[in-house]
Amino acid sequence: MKLLVVEDNPELGQSLAELLRQQGFVVDLVNRGDSADQLLSQAHYDLLLLDLNLPQLSGKALLRRLRERGDALPVIVLTASDSMDQKVLCLEIGADDYLVKPVDLRELLARMQAIARRQMPGRENLVRCGTLQLDLRTRLFAIDGEELPLPPRERGVLEALMLAHGSAVSKARLLDAVYGMDEEASEDALELYVHRLRKKLEASDAAIMTLRGVGYLLKPRLPDAE
Repeated sequence: MKLLVVEDNPELGQSLAELLRQQGFVVDLVNRGDSADQLLSQAHYDLLLLDLNLPQLSGKALLRRLRERGDALPVIVLTASDSMDQKVLCLEIGADDYLVKPVDLRELLARMQAIARRQMPGRENLVRCGTLQLDLRTRLFAIDGEELPLPPRERGVLEALMLAHGSAVSKARLLDAVYGMDEEASEDALELYVHRLRKKLEASDAAIMTLRGVGYLLKPRLPDAE
């Protein structure tokens, strides 16, 4: 999953971003509302962690802009204010959740998991493609119940394909999923990750298909497929 953290306190922002990266997330960090608005109009994110008191464009104004342009990106507000009026307002204008700082990482991860689960069919913790499964609680993959260990980039690619639920995912979207804004994305590297994943998925009945001019698709392998 790729996250955008918008926090104007440099130390707090860097600390939170690093903790989330240690959990295997791809994280971009900005400290201004206008910078976040520009990024959100250019790149794909799976979740926005949003402070309210931001320079140039407030968190609430950014949230309003996001919803006014029809963007359903999940948003968790992280703020020092425990005002009930402000919490209600943020939820009314489109926030999915609201947490008061200081935030416990375990609670934040649980709230993030709950939001991800709400987007799943049946709201289950397990996402499946044949014998391949992704546990949203641990973000670990397994084949027939046996854990499939993956390095971060490969895990990011496979996670994006799994969460697409049988829809094709473009190369640009996959590159966006595994590289932060300060990293140099490489299509050659992406093709290598896909090649390695195909080898590792041979023990399952899930396969990554190449759709020329479109991208990649994860689907159950047909019984007579080679």
